[in-house]
Amino acid sequence: MSSVVTAVAIMAGLGLVFATILAVAYRLLRVPEDPRVEVVEGMLPGSNCGACGSPGCRAFAEAIVAGTEPPGRCTVSSPEGIEAIADLLGVDPGSQAPQVARLRCAGGRREAPQIAAYEGFGTCRAADLVAGGGKGCPWGCLGLGDCRDACGFDAIAMNEDGLPVVDPERCTACGDCVVACPRDLFVIQPLSHALLVQCSSPLTGEEAVSLCSVACDACGRCAADAAPGLIHMERGLPVVDYAEGGPASPVAAARCPTGAIQWVGGAQFTPEGTREFSRRIDGLRR
Repeated sequence: MSSVVTAVAIMAGLGLVFATILAVAYRLLRVPEDPRVEVVEGMLPGSNCGACGSPGCRAFAEAIVAGTEPPGRCTVSSPEGIEAIADLLGVDPGSQAPQVARLRCAGGRREAPQIAAYEGFGTCRAADLVAGGGKGCPWGCLGLGDCRDACGFDAIAMNEDGLPVVDPERCTACGDCVVACPRDLFVIQPLSHALLVQCSSPLTGEEAVSLCSVACDACGRCAADAAPGLIHMERGLPVVDYAEGGPASPVAAARCPTGAIQWVGGAQFTPEGTREFSRRIDGLRR
C-alpha cells in the first residue's frame, strides 16, 4: 500500500513541477497579441475563402494589423466594410483589381457531344476516372457541376449547354472551383483580362475540331492579329501574355474560325456576352 501512495505522490509532484515550468515559460515567452486583431477579425466576413492570399480571416486580420496587407485585398467585404477597417486602423484601404474565375473550355453538349453513355456517380471527378465520362473531347468540361457544388458563394450555375457560368458579381476569386475541377480547366484572372482562350485541347487542325466544334485548331490568326508580343502559340494553343504584350482588343479574336478565343467583358457563355462580342467584331470589320 505504501508503494502505491509513494507512486501517486511522485506523479503528483512531477505534475506540479511541470505545471510550474509551463506557467513560468508562458509568462516569459508569450507574445502579447494586439487586441485590434480580434476587432478586425470580427469586421471581416468570416468566409475564410483564402481569396486575399491568407489561409483565413484570422490570419488576414493579423496581416492587416501588422501592416503587411491592406484591407482592400479582401474580395468578399463590401466597400463600406473595407473603409470601416481602414478608418479603425488609420491606414489606406488599398484596393485589388477585381478577379474572377474563368473556364478554359467552351465545349458544351452541343459543341462536344458524348460518344458513350455514362451512368456512374454524378460528379465530374468520378466521370473523369471512368473513361472520361464518355465525352468526345478528353480535355473538355464534363458538365456535372463539381465547380458549382464547391462554390460557397453561389457564383456558379450550369447553363443549358452543360457549361458552368460564373457570375462576376458574386465570384470572390477564392479558387475553390479551381481545386474542384478534375481537368484543371478553371483559372483565376483579373476581370479586365477580357481576351479569353476557351480551349484546353492540345490537338490541332481537323483533329481538334472533329472532337469539338469550338476547339482551337492552332491556325495562329489570333497571334498574327494581336498587338506585338500579346499572344504566342504554345503546344497548339494561344497564350495571352498581358505583362509582355501590347494592349488587348477584340481584334485578336475577329478571325478565329471556331470561336475558341473570345472577348468577354462579363460572364462567359451567356447570350448577352455573345451578342456584345458580335457587336464589337462587326464594328471593327466596318
